[in-house]
Parts: sequence; C-alpha cells; structure tokens
Amino acid sequence: MFKDRPDRSDEVVLVGRSNVGKSTLMRAVTGHQVPTGQKPGVTRQPNHFDWASEDFMLTDLPGFGYMQGVEDGHEEAIKTEVVRYVESHADNIMVGVLVLDGKAAVDIIDRHNGGDEIPHVVELYYLLEELGVQPVVAVNKMDKVDDRDERLNDIADRLGLYPPWEQWQDVIAPITAKKDRIAALEDAVNSHFDAAKRDDLKQFFS
Repeated sequence: MFKDRPDRSDEVVLVGRSNVGKSTLMRAVTGHQVPTGQKPGVTRQPNHFDWASEDFMLTDLPGFGYMQGVEDGHEEAIKTEVVRYVESHADNIMVGVLVLDGKAAVDIIDRHNGGDEIPHVVELYYLLEELGVQPVVAVNKMDKVDDRDERLNDIADRLGLYPPWEQWQDVIAPITAKKDRIAALEDAVNSHFDAAKRDDLKQFFS
C-alpha cells in the first residue's frame, strides 16, 4: 500500500493514532505546509519531507485507529502497513517519534488494555525498541492538560518507564505543536543525534 519511498539513508518517522497532531507537528518541525484536517485519517500515505538534505528525511506516517468515513478493515490495514514500513526501514530510522494526544492518551491506553490485548500505542513503542529504533514520545496538545506532571507520569507508567517522567526527558517530550512549542521534542531528538555523532542532522530539529 505504501509506495515511492525516497532513497534516503537516514530518517526520523512520526507514528501514532489518527488525529493526535502528527501532520501539525511535521509542519512545526519543517516550517512547510502539510495537509491537516479536523477529520481523523487525513494522511493516508507517508508524507516525506526529503528536499532539505540528500541523505535525510522526516516522514509522517498515516495515523491508525478511528477514521471517519473509512470502510471496515481499512483502519487495520493502515496499522499493518505502518508496522511493515517501520520494520522494513528500521536500519535507516534513527528516531521513531510516537505522537500522543496528551489529554486522551491515558484513557485510550487503559480502554484498550485488557486480557491479552496490548494497546496499539504501547505496542508501537515496544516495536520501535525491539527493532533498535530510538523511541521518543511526543506528548502533544499539552496546552489542554491541567495536571501536566501527573499526566506525564501516567504516560511514562503505561509505557513501562518508572516515574517521575522528568528522568526520561530523552524519551518523553511534552509539546503543543499547534503553537510551535516543540523545544522538548527538539532536545530529545537532538540528544539521540548527539549519541550517534550526527551533529549534521541537528539543523533539522532546531
């Protein structure tokens, strides 16, 4: 389903459920207009920002989960394709940015956490780790969250990261993409570029 990936050796991907603000975050990072919308599922194919460098790109992968006006089965197919993309290109992906809606994430995780089922966002986090891709959790829409630290601690806990969240600032980044408040994400991603001795890539997250 996903096609025409540009030939780039290094990549940062944005992954997550529909309507969490991935495309808005893409716009905040790149400074370029990216299709966004009020309806979940606007992005149906990977959106590659690949014109800034010959060997690096930022990719906004389609959101999974509820999509308004989408036929049955398509949502699961999108999730399968997202997983397949990450698995296929894991060697090229330096950082996987898992975007969450700060206000809704804990409720969504808890609602899907029962029996043998692992919530999709938690599953994606573990998948990135398992594939050797450094995960960074961008907790978006924090301007709508009143109990900031408590909420971030709960998210850390759901991902198996021992609270307080502040000790995971290279993993958990509270942001408000719509207002261009993404410094925590830039710091987290750049810390991993530092570790990989790739200072040349820090220009894309600054």
